[in-house]
Amino acid sequence: MRLLADPRLAEAISLFNRGEWYACHDGFEELWHETQGDSRPLLQGLLQAAVAQLHLERGNRRGATVLIGEALGRLARCGERGLGIELIPLRQSLRLWLKALQHDEPTDTLSLPHLVRTLQHPPVN
Repeated sequence: MRLLADPRLAEAISLFNRGEWYACHDGFEELWHETQGDSRPLLQGLLQAAVAQLHLERGNRRGATVLIGEALGRLARCGERGLGIELIPLRQSLRLWLKALQHDEPTDTLSLPHLVRTLQHPPVN
């Protein structure tokens, strides 16, 4: 099955956007283990971004900082879009979180990272 058509991907994205970090992590991790090729680093970056938020919920700022940095490193190699997701807004959000965490600033005013879906195919005229 193509990854974009896999309902587990849509479910993991939905869980991410609802802030259900643990369940989202499970979904992305399962897909990551099954995937080879160009989508693998993107899935791992999404997985790391979700686990970073889970660390924050549990008060582990250091773990979150490390994982956001790793997620940004992987997502930097993934272009503007991938797996039906706009990656530029995600990277921008993660950079804000990373900066706040690195400077020991409060994060309560930051918006949670959100995965913006993109149209994969041009519209038919």
